[in-house]
Amino acid sequence: MPEIRTDILVVGGGLGGVAAALAACRAGQNVVLTEESDWIGGQLTAQAVPPDEHPWIESYGATATYRELRASIREQYRQWYPLTSGARSWRHLNPGAGYVSKLCHEPGVSLAVLRALLAPHQSAGRLRVLLEHRPLGVDVDGDRVTAVTLQDIRSGDPLTVTAAYVLDATETGELLPLAKTEYVTGAEARREHDEPHAPDEPQPLNMQGITYCFAVSHHEGENHVIDRPADYAFWRDYRPDFWPGPLLGFSAPDPRTLEPEDRWFDPNPGGDPRGVLADQSAQSGDKDLWMFRRILARDLFEPGFAASDITLVNWPLNDYWLKPIIEVDAGTAARAHAEAKQLSLSLLYWLQTEAPRLDGGTGFPGLRLRHDAVGTADGLAKSAYVRESRRIRARTTVTEHHVSRALVGGTSRHHDSVGVGAYRIDLHPSTGGDNYIDIASVPFEIPLGALLPVRMRNLLPAAKNLGTTHISNGCFRLHPVEWNIGEVAGHLAAYCLRRGTEPHEVGENQTHLTDFTAELDTAGVERHWPAPTGY
Repeated sequence: MPEIRTDILVVGGGLGGVAAALAACRAGQNVVLTEESDWIGGQLTAQAVPPDEHPWIESYGATATYRELRASIREQYRQWYPLTSGARSWRHLNPGAGYVSKLCHEPGVSLAVLRALLAPHQSAGRLRVLLEHRPLGVDVDGDRVTAVTLQDIRSGDPLTVTAAYVLDATETGELLPLAKTEYVTGAEARREHDEPHAPDEPQPLNMQGITYCFAVSHHEGENHVIDRPADYAFWRDYRPDFWPGPLLGFSAPDPRTLEPEDRWFDPNPGGDPRGVLADQSAQSGDKDLWMFRRILARDLFEPGFAASDITLVNWPLNDYWLKPIIEVDAGTAARAHAEAKQLSLSLLYWLQTEAPRLDGGTGFPGLRLRHDAVGTADGLAKSAYVRESRRIRARTTVTEHHVSRALVGGTSRHHDSVGVGAYRIDLHPSTGGDNYIDIASVPFEIPLGALLPVRMRNLLPAAKNLGTTHISNGCFRLHPVEWNIGEVAGHLAAYCLRRGTEPHEVGENQTHLTDFTAELDTAGVERHWPAPTGY
């Protein structure tokens, strides 16, 4: 079997994986980065989800490299797109002017930037990127991973990679069961961490739903109606017990109050995009479905450049929660993905043919599925948006008590902080039949202990698979936090290689912890929040 030897292996090329590889390479280590898709970037690209961020992201609360990523995305538009003069001079350019983010943009643009960030290290021979490779097996010697076997998805050929450190940056913590690493899935029982929103008994298969996102533009007078999806009849009639009406309808629970709320869909509404308030702490913005995740606002560009806005469909209407995709057999997981795709296609068909219009009519036949925006033949994102992963049993487990505003009151702090984040505890409907859990949180710090498995010595989480609970995962799963986790994992592996120590010693030895966090400070990893804020 072919074999590659490297210093650090990063399995999973999502945001955490890219950040980990970038940090390790900049620290002088040799890295192999693998990704199951043919796009790096995870939720920002292959899953087509605009960045979910906190209100202060333009000023503080993210790592320097995450800011570099954001600035480079804006520069891509300024360099290559025919922006209006007003848009070009807009300091905090928001290309989509969507409500969900101060940087709504197209997946392909962030893909180009992520590739550019990694390119110098590939040219130097320090980084090898293996796309369309998935993990098949893990060799373990005691408490250490010795090798990971990958499979080339196209050829079927196996490949073994040996490394001093292995970072699991997969979307669902794929290496954890393969390496027999202690982990947890789903919802923990309330008695385990005394979390107010946890269930009475453990529910390991109760996980947040997944979503196959897609992008659309609208062209009045044209007909872009897709073929009727095979499962359309089921999804058109499906009415969850906790929903105010059919899932394919514009009435859905408000995530924060669970009261029925009417939403609307009004393509290309016009107006100055620069006036859009992209601040979910002030207003969620999810009632106006076209504007919520708009990723290209045509009025920011010279006349004639774009015939329509482009909006990204990641709504309550296409969250899929009938079956879990992990901790089940391969057949069940495949059916879940297929059904989730059918739900998204059924939503599109319903929008094109039956959805109520504000003018009293029905259907938007001019909705055009934008295959080009997501890079697929079926027009759906390359990968499902996965909100919940396997999570390591960690030296420190972040719980609701660390992040809930009702329980903490002020900023959540840790003596071994290696980063910061802020987002509401936002759990979507789940495979256990739960409705939304959406509660206020506080700005929080990321403890190093949450990246340290209870036993394994050289396997580190580098994405959503760190030591959180089902509840606290709801605010740890977002873009800048995943990037921060991956970046720190990359720095930690590089530090241990350079200093001849191990991650657990860094966490337990004050001298190492001081030296390591000083390196993070130098690298621009913000580890503490400024004065408490009113978020």
